[in-house]
Amino acid sequence: MKGLSIEERAVAVAQYIIETEDTVRGAARRFGISKSSIHKDVSQRLLKINYPLAMEVRKVLDKNKAERHIRGGMATKLKYEHMSEEKYKRKI
Repeated sequence: MKGLSIEERAVAVAQYIIETEDTVRGAARRFGISKSSIHKDVSQRLLKINYPLAMEVRKVLDKNKAERHIRGGMATKLKYEHMSEEKYKRKI
């Protein structure tokens, strides 16, 4: 991502999120920048650069926000399943 202007980065991040339906955290990991920077790029800067693209990425972010409680519940479920498996293995 080095060498890109902030505007180019905002567009690249938005296109990535739209194509992959990734979260802000996932995009931050992918691009090696903070969640705050990703969020500012796609929610503020992009409105001034490319409004239609900003509206598309907003749909994905809203969908991810609506689903986050489900992902959190699944992560917790997997955590406790894993802990239960470890406990079972120790008994054997």
